[in-house]
Amino acid sequence: MTRPPRLARFVALLLAACAAEPARADDMPVIKVEMRDGVILPAVIEVPANTRFKLEISNTGQSPVEFESTELKREKALSAGSTSAIVFRTLDAGTYQVFDDFHPDAKATLVAK
Repeated sequence: MTRPPRLARFVALLLAACAAEPARADDMPVIKVEMRDGVILPAVIEVPANTRFKLEISNTGQSPVEFESTELKREKALSAGSTSAIVFRTLDAGTYQVFDDFHPDAKATLVAK
């Protein structure tokens, strides 16, 4: 008795999926942002849309900072001289406002495209 080709294709796809390595954090794009005593650099942060990525935030200033976006529902506080990251699973194409909650005049735009 021969098996239908459809079942053979399904089994082959299933085996290929099981053999594939899962995506690792090292494989995702890393976008670097610097925050320094009331300044966010770059002022326009370009990130890939619909792709998992890591936003690496460094506080190079002398005072604490808080990267925040109410639209993205994300925030990250950093002490002076520290670095941390936020991993975004995916982000729809668009423009999102970000700011430093500890320095109200520090603003930037995150653009997913």
